[in-house]
Amino acid sequence: MLAALAMTPASAQQDPLAPLPERLPAPATPRSISPAPVQVRSATPYAYQTPIRPAAGGFEAYKQYLVGRAHSAGVRQATIQSVIPGLTVNATVIRLDRAQPGNISNPNYTPPFSPYRRQHVTPDLTSRGAAKYRANYSYLTGIERRFGVEPQVLLAIFGHETSFGRVTGTFDLPQVLATLAYEGRRRSFFEDEFIASLRLLDQGIPRARLRGSYAGATGYPQFMPSVVLRLRTDGDGDGVANIWGSEADALASIAAYLRDAGWKPNVHWGAPVRVPATFNRAAVRTALASPRCPRVYARHSRWLTVREWRALGVVPVGRALPEGEMASLIEPDGPGATAYLLTTNYRSILDYNCSNFYALSVGLLGDAIVGG
Repeated sequence: MLAALAMTPASAQQDPLAPLPERLPAPATPRSISPAPVQVRSATPYAYQTPIRPAAGGFEAYKQYLVGRAHSAGVRQATIQSVIPGLTVNATVIRLDRAQPGNISNPNYTPPFSPYRRQHVTPDLTSRGAAKYRANYSYLTGIERRFGVEPQVLLAIFGHETSFGRVTGTFDLPQVLATLAYEGRRRSFFEDEFIASLRLLDQGIPRARLRGSYAGATGYPQFMPSVVLRLRTDGDGDGVANIWGSEADALASIAAYLRDAGWKPNVHWGAPVRVPATFNRAAVRTALASPRCPRVYARHSRWLTVREWRALGVVPVGRALPEGEMASLIEPDGPGATAYLLTTNYRSILDYNCSNFYALSVGLLGDAIVGG
């Protein structure tokens, strides 16, 4: 049992998950979305229709399409009828989604990292994370043995995502996901997540529990519904994987996610480094173009061993990395400011949220929690 990992109920505060730099590209063509229509409940159930995406007809026609998608996916009829007819467009969700950096005037602008770091690696998060780490060291080291993931990184993600469970978001997931799918910027992705949210309802998760961020993430770890279905994990041994009420389950689930994303045991995420003034950055520029999150990965150098970086004068500060470990270099505030060598485990954190600012702040918060 966990001493300090209290089962804190989800807060009713406004969802704090601020948009992150570099997360998503700007939409090719802005879509016009009408205000949410008045909710109309039909006296008869929505009929099954072959899932053909409507070219026109508004949200009511799109809901008919979602009925067909849900039927094809094997969702129970009772679940479909209890959810889809009452869905409406949530204009607040669309506004928040369109306000992400990169979706406004200058899609190529990336703000500086230092203000973001100050906002997300705070004395409050550090002290609360350190208290949890000390009080539950035995449990956390057991999680590390089970999954191979550093416990301070698990706590850092938990703290970053929901302030250790204090603020988990209040948006209704089926409505959020249907709205974002209808908006169309990442339609296929959000349609799949909408179907996954219905599957969770089929499994007996109450709809009142399926609350979360405006982007559709839920629970203490802020998992998307498809990830909840695939990776939620029982961490306290009670036979239930409850990521909405059990911090032990949440931490085990985050560990399962990172292991699934390729986390390498006994390797730290990275380390701050000192870069010489005469450093030739062009010589280490990557020639690879990532198919995923290209703006994020474009800021990384090519891979070299830590030994090779040392030979170039790039020296870790405060924490040693294995000489033979592969690492890439990032200078998030440009030459002459902060710089970090990043191991492959940094990429696992990026898989959780594809933003360099997010992944760096998680790594640095984890280091602060254990005093490293």
